Amino acid sequence: MNPEEDYINVNRTTWNRKTDFHLASEFYDVAEFIKGKCSLNDIELNLLGDLKGKTILHLQCHFGQDTISLSRLGAKATGVDLSDKAIDAAKELADKTNTDTQFICCNIYDLPKHLNQQFDMVFTSYGTIGWLPDLDQWAKLISTYLKPGGQFVFAEFHPVVWMFDYDFKGVAYNYFKSDTIIETESGTYADTEANITTQTITWNHAMSEVITSLINNGLQLNILEEFDYSPYNCFNHTVEVSPGKFRIQHLEDKIPMVYALKATKP
Repeated sequence: MNPEEDYINVNRTTWNRKTDFHLASEFYDVAEFIKGKCSLNDIELNLLGDLKGKTILHLQCHFGQDTISLSRLGAKATGVDLSDKAIDAAKELADKTNTDTQFICCNIYDLPKHLNQQFDMVFTSYGTIGWLPDLDQWAKLISTYLKPGGQFVFAEFHPVVWMFDYDFKGVAYNYFKSDTIIETESGTYADTEANITTQTITWNHAMSEVITSLINNGLQLNILEEFDYSPYNCFNHTVEVSPGKFRIQHLEDKIPMVYALKATKP
């Protein structure tokens, strides 16, 4: 079987190997998180609004910091991720933070085999959809898990960012989904010096593909925003222009780095 056909197992292995490095990294700062630090950013918090008493499904949650943050804000949160090591860590983190946060380990396309419930909100953010080959199936899943009147909140790195090479010196990838991107990566965005080499299998997705997939699956777009910064220092050659706002130094504010949206299921 070639890597593209086996992308789920290849990427699961990669995320399993990354998890220990991420748990120990300053990037995720687990110690401060356990003490009460919220891992969510203003971009998504402004769209999520008041979460008290709401049920929320968090797709591709990694080891659960954002899911637990949603719980701390008053939601009854359920996180899903394909990495069994990350989900094990998420459950331990939920215990350490005394939150009633639930976690499910599976590829999100297989979630209907594990979960039969509708939610007030579905949420996913930052570096998620690039791991998915089929956004129509993704959007159908979101619609299925939303109650009538439920809302989908999404924050993601802008597809323009993924066009550039790793040093942001030139365009290296197609803006639109084309060939599968199979790469070998050293280190990790949370620890560039980490002694780890992994294979990744990803796809680029244009903003039009994202929005059309949601509309075609019955969601109504309410808000679409673009931002000229990243809330994370996870790219090469960045400068912090103000607290928690990072740009590519030589590109300044010339490119969008993040977009966010809210959509409603009628």
